[in-house]
Amino acid sequence: MTDAFTEDQIEAGRVLFAQPATFVMGCAKIEQLPAPDLPEVAFAGRSNVGKSSLINALVGMNKLARASNEPGRTREVNFFDLAGRLRLVDLPGYGWAKAGKQVTKKFQNLGRDYLRGRVSLKRVYLLIDSRHGLKSVDTEALDALDEAAVSYQVVLTKADKLKKGEGAAMAAQTLKAIAKRPAAYPAVLVTSSDKGEGMPELRAEIMRACEIV
Repeated sequence: MTDAFTEDQIEAGRVLFAQPATFVMGCAKIEQLPAPDLPEVAFAGRSNVGKSSLINALVGMNKLARASNEPGRTREVNFFDLAGRLRLVDLPGYGWAKAGKQVTKKFQNLGRDYLRGRVSLKRVYLLIDSRHGLKSVDTEALDALDEAAVSYQVVLTKADKLKKGEGAAMAAQTLKAIAKRPAAYPAVLVTSSDKGEGMPELRAEIMRACEIV
């Protein structure tokens, strides 16, 4: 369900993501965004899908992106610098009703504004819980990404919670569901932040999307 990578590509990804990663800033308004002077990849998904855990697993750090016990707390666009070569961007989560409709709309619109006009954005990784697959609330995110004409790739999370074979089946099902979407990258990654599954491939995928050599 994903592209094959060579050993050299996997190793290059490991080396890059082993370098220092630092929090740059959190932006509550579109005017606060840093200059688009580095390639960026962004991570989007439901508030409880495990975005912070995945970002931390990618860089091998426990507390770079702060996971909260209260889903939906990420209400800014958060930027992380990786060795001065790449920015990882954590977009506000969606699908968390307790935040209130007005507040929820405000920080979701911030994410949409970022998607529409960010020239340095190379790809969005849309995180989906592998136990549940695409839900109606995810369809809104897919529509927004297609409308923004930003290349995006679905990443299934929490694969360690599945039985053998279920991850591949969900990946195939998801790939079929997005097949006709214009901005969707035609490959689905299966990952586990806890076990490290899929992380080498995701690192290599990010390097390729950003044309980092």
